[in-house]
Amino acid sequence: MFNTAKIYYLYQLIDKVFVKKLLIILFVSLIALTPSFTPDLPEDKVDTKAKIKAVFIYNFTKYIEWPADYQASDFTIAILGDNQSLYNELTNMSKVKKVDNKPFKIKLISDVSEIGKSHIVYIPNENSSNLAKAVVNTKGKSALIVTETRGHAGKGASINFIILGGRQKFELNKLTAESNNLKVSSTLANIAVLVN
Repeated sequence: MFNTAKIYYLYQLIDKVFVKKLLIILFVSLIALTPSFTPDLPEDKVDTKAKIKAVFIYNFTKYIEWPADYQASDFTIAILGDNQSLYNELTNMSKVKKVDNKPFKIKLISDVSEIGKSHIVYIPNENSSNLAKAVVNTKGKSALIVTETRGHAGKGASINFIILGGRQKFELNKLTAESNNLKVSSTLANIAVLVN
């Protein structure tokens, strides 16, 4: 039969080990949460939203085909305004990745007149009032306009970032993209929220 003394001894031993581990965890947590022990974070801490949008924007380049005359030029992503976080994320990405086996560049622009022959034009929410001007400026050009303002996929943007169910998603207006002479792959269309 079982020796109750041995069982009681094992129970106490397990209990002591558990209590010691719990105390260590509490002590480490207390130190980590105390401001004097918490290391200073760098001023340029990671902007998770910018990082996610940068990955989306880069991946759009894999599923959209630009006309031959655009494929011959340097691939350019223009960001309207001073969205330094997104600019930094895309610039870091451009150092290690390529678009169609070619380097790509990112530029900050302060006005839609500076769009030039950009392949992608990103208009953040704070500059959303410039969408209509950007649409006029890119008429006849093969620019993919990407926004992040509710309703803009129906007002001239080809792609509009949205949050659905707490997750980053995007709307795709395939007709707008095609009217700008861009070919959208069915793979991209299948994962997008379609707007027409």
